Amino acid sequence: MKSYKMSAALLGAAMLFAGCSSSSASSSSSTTSSTSQAASSQAESSTASSGGSETKIGILQYVEHPALDNATKGFEDYLKDNGYADAAIDFKSAQGEVANCTSIAQKFVNDKVNLIFAVATPAAQAAANETKDIPIVLSAVTDPADSGLVKSNEKPEVNVTGSSDLNPIEAQFDLLQEILPEAKTVGLLFCNAESNSVFQINLAKEQCDERGLEYVESSVTDSNQIQQVVESLNGKVDVIYVPTDNLMAESMATVTQTASQYGIPCIVGEEGMVKNGGLATYGIDYYKLGQLAGAQAVSILNGDDKPEDMAIQYLATDECTLTINPKTAEKLNIELPQSVLDRAVTVEEED
Repeated sequence: MKSYKMSAALLGAAMLFAGCSSSSASSSSSTTSSTSQAASSQAESSTASSGGSETKIGILQYVEHPALDNATKGFEDYLKDNGYADAAIDFKSAQGEVANCTSIAQKFVNDKVNLIFAVATPAAQAAANETKDIPIVLSAVTDPADSGLVKSNEKPEVNVTGSSDLNPIEAQFDLLQEILPEAKTVGLLFCNAESNSVFQINLAKEQCDERGLEYVESSVTDSNQIQQVVESLNGKVDVIYVPTDNLMAESMATVTQTASQYGIPCIVGEEGMVKNGGLATYGIDYYKLGQLAGAQAVSILNGDDKPEDMAIQYLATDECTLTINPKTAEKLNIELPQSVLDRAVTVEEED
């Protein structure tokens, strides 16, 4: 069993996703912008080491939280290690605002970047709406076809490709029942304006039906509703399931702190949520997800492939990680099975 100690201050934590904004994000319509370390010592436009031509890459990230941040880092690192250490990379966060996604995408088009890396569904949709010519590589989008970004996930037929963060939801429900075999009713907590969250919740409902579990569907549209909605589940559910959802990722501390007051554990969509008080997940590695997208970007920039012919990429189930938070288990008086402990990576928040 591996152990890593993580700071709770780093946590916001998914997946993906469309339309909700946190109260902190809505208080500001400005965007944040930074140049990646890979380009910090370069001019605004610099020569890519692979072929001698100027290479400009725009990174549009919907919101900043650990999952999406890791996807971006994986993407940037792959480019650095594969011939594009000198590319001019312009990173911008939309701060969870769809309108900001549009203005950033327009800027990248006007700047004539060679490629756009779009992280999460609203970012990818904004980029796709602004250009049909510049290659777009997406990541942290659950189902690009369902989100209207590609014709099909097998063959996009448009200027968009990338890597999907579709969760192993069946495995997550296996884990839920392994840890909490007596659970009968599951609260399904998500932002109903995020299309990828809705997609995952529909899959979660199927899992509940197949396993004879009851469920209570609980959705929100902004962060101000979360505490009240979680409180409303007291006495109604035995466990809460949270998919990879940007609003929930940003507000996970509120979710877990409120749920723990009522003794309700949370099985969550990804590791960042576990670090912020979730009990456990069987989730994907967003850094690896970003690297998958980076490999596609390099292939496009090298002229080896075109996005319209490149299938959406997925991480294999065996590349997912079982992550647990023993501090949360102790707080909730839950004894984690040895079968889980033997397979799990452990995370702990600092006090």
